[in-house]
Parts: sequence; C-alpha cells; structure tokens
Amino acid sequence: MNPRILVIAAHPDDEILGCGGTIARYIAEGWSAQSIILGQGMLSRGKEHIKFLNILRDSARKANSFLGIENIKFYDFPDNAFDSVSLLKIVKIVEHEIFEYKPDIVFTHHGSDLNIDHRRTFEAVVTACRPQPGFKHPDIYTFFVPSSTDWIDGRILENFVPNTFVDIENYIEKKLQALSYYKSEMREYPHSRSVESLRIFSNYWGNRVGKRYVEPLCLIRKII
Repeated sequence: MNPRILVIAAHPDDEILGCGGTIARYIAEGWSAQSIILGQGMLSRGKEHIKFLNILRDSARKANSFLGIENIKFYDFPDNAFDSVSLLKIVKIVEHEIFEYKPDIVFTHHGSDLNIDHRRTFEAVVTACRPQPGFKHPDIYTFFVPSSTDWIDGRILENFVPNTFVDIENYIEKKLQALSYYKSEMREYPHSRSVESLRIFSNYWGNRVGKRYVEPLCLIRKII
C-alpha cells in the first residue's frame, strides 16, 4: 500500500495554497493523498453567496483531482466562526477521518494564523493526534496560507517560522494551475492571494535555503 497524506484544511483553496506543490511532488513520488475541508467557505462574505457554495466545492474537486488527490470530503462548519462550535465536535470529525484513512503525514494550518477557523483546525488536529498507545501517529506539518499566515503580528500571535522546506521547483506551475480552478477565491496582484504573489512567496522561501521555489512547513511532531 502506498504511503498516505491527509490534508486537513478549514476552507476550499487552503489545501492548495498551503501545500499544493508538496502534494503534487509526493503524489509523483508514489504517495496517495486525500483532502478534508472542514468549513463551508465563502459564506462569511454574505448569505447571498450560498448559491455559489456548490460551485466552490466543484472547483475544489477539480483542483484536487488535477493534482492527483484521490478524494476530497466536505463538512459544514460555519465560515469564519469555528469558535462558535464546540472544539470537541471538530475534533471528533478529525479523529474519524484520521482513523479511517490512517495517514503517514498530516498537513494542516499554522496554529497562530490570523483566521480563527485555521487556528481551530490546528487545535482539532493536534488534539485528535494526541499521543496514545496503539495509535498510528502521523507526522504533523503546518503550512503557510497567504492572506492569513502572512498577516500575523508577532506581538499578538506567534509568527510562522518554518523548519522544513519542500523543493517544488518542478511543481510550482502545477500548483498554480490547480489554483486556477478557484476563480472566486484568487485575487489580482498585489494581493497576497494572487498568482504573482504566490510565486514571489515561494521564491522568497526558496531563496532562504538556496532553492528557487519551495513550500515552507513547520514540523510539529515526528515519531521515529
């Protein structure tokens, strides 16, 4: 059986923004991958957007399929209001998905992201993966989401300081092509969630480690 990756994200597009290049590389190297989207997405912009929710989810299916991700599952936690839901409810969903899929690696949000849904997703993942005998402990990495992770003020929340860098020079274009399916979520440059900005971010992180394009990650836990 191929080793497995589970991406646990708060909203549609977070999974590609955060680790799309890494996933594309791992899949090319023989791994299998699945995405879990916990929140509705979009609806905090106004109730009138509910008619576009199915379009957004269809975009997510196409983007994930383009990368080679085998399956994507959606849940309906309220957009930008995960803190209005019991953390236990989110944890139970995450526990179930991890138990069912038995991933070797979990990629998820940074624990101090500006977006509350991202922070709650991180909390749910680390709670669901709490150490216990007999549990297959996946490696846990957190990723960088433009227009959320980059807007952290270190005086209020902990800054994102990556300690793992995945060379995606051969996969940056595939990541950007996958994001092209998310027409409603992408923005025009110089917004940080634009194609140009994503390339700049990847280049910036790559320059720090002598590579052209990388995705930065924080290794939270790895048991050897």
